[in-house]
Amino acid sequence: MSKEFVTEALLADILSVSRSTIEKWKISGKITPSKNGEYCLEDLQYFPSIKSMINSQWEKQQNIIPKRKYQSIELFAGAGGLGIGLEKAGFDTIALNEIYKDSCNTLRHNRPHWNVIEGDISKVNFLNYSQYNIDLLSGGFPCQAFSYAGNKLGFEDTRGTLFFEFARAIKELQPKIFVGENVRGLLNHEQGKTLNAIKSVISELGYVLIEPRVLKAIFYRVPQKRERLFLIGIRQDLFNYTNFIWPEPFSRIMTLKDALKKGELYNSDCPPSAGQNYPVKKQKVMDLVPPGGCWTDLPEDIKREYMGKSYFLGGGKTGIARRLSFELPSLTLTCSPAQKQTERCHPQETRPLNIREYARIQTFPDDWSFMGSISSQYRQIGNAVPVNLAWALGNCLIAVLNQIEDKVELQDREFNETAFANHQQMDLFDSSCYG
Repeated sequence: MSKEFVTEALLADILSVSRSTIEKWKISGKITPSKNGEYCLEDLQYFPSIKSMINSQWEKQQNIIPKRKYQSIELFAGAGGLGIGLEKAGFDTIALNEIYKDSCNTLRHNRPHWNVIEGDISKVNFLNYSQYNIDLLSGGFPCQAFSYAGNKLGFEDTRGTLFFEFARAIKELQPKIFVGENVRGLLNHEQGKTLNAIKSVISELGYVLIEPRVLKAIFYRVPQKRERLFLIGIRQDLFNYTNFIWPEPFSRIMTLKDALKKGELYNSDCPPSAGQNYPVKKQKVMDLVPPGGCWTDLPEDIKREYMGKSYFLGGGKTGIARRLSFELPSLTLTCSPAQKQTERCHPQETRPLNIREYARIQTFPDDWSFMGSISSQYRQIGNAVPVNLAWALGNCLIAVLNQIEDKVELQDREFNETAFANHQQMDLFDSSCYG
């Protein structure tokens, strides 16, 4: 296997540090670039994130085969990013719930056989699906504030929040496993009280929660610096049969070039599509920003005019007037690539990323179409779980369900062997008495 070299900027992304930190480490001798100024990952294995990339079991996890067709239900399904990934891992989607009409139309258009339940989740009776013996319940429930009157927040006390509806679905369906997906901020929301309340409810429902983890999409063949928090719960009566392992990282980091050009991720360049445009005045400003740059790279007079009062405020504000680079992963996609605070400008052309480029950065397949207005399509894609991240996690969930299936098969075999042995003993008894 050839050695993998990365640029200073890409190394900063892998290690989740700033470029200035990389510079300090270079000066102190903590890291040493090669002659071409890049860094050999094999020489940096003393960093845990790099060591895990080099020693990854990615291929082994990707080749996990389900022992049977596992059945799943998804809540807050959006445009299907999580659903596609779980489908690729081997799940059979029994139903999906989503309140937004355009997202429902997107799901129906691309998967006519999926049972899309459009409407308010509080109106869904999940007991109607209990006969399916659901293996997995998944969904990215929005994080809402709870009322902390009294310190013992239980299931009933979360009423009125969308987490309560997610918990109600768990209670009514009793899935073997559930997956909750959320923003990283849930970890420290209300000084950690919100997450502690969620943990309390999960325990009350009879599930063991794997310690929540933030997964960084760039490690799972997603060309985007997106982070999502995942909560994995395993039903208490099944937990001892399982050994959940989080997805292993891929051996290299995908960049915007991997998303938009023919290569390892896609077998063709990104197809043309509709998208937003800049006003003429803004386009003239963005023309001056180099690939990977932002407002700080503008001439001083234009910089002051464009930033206005924000020029004098603290913080880097590096999302403003931001042009992406082919050589780096994309910044986290937002619901609009043209807003001043969250620019996502094409690396070569002076325009916002278009719909299909957005979709590729989220690793949607090119044949997955989005319904609704252009702004609605951006919103659907920007809010989605990256498909490849969902796929990587889905394989790990399949592995756990296979472990449960092995235990069930073993118990059935032991029961049958015991029954057969008892039957033989009865035959011997009968023959001795009446023979």
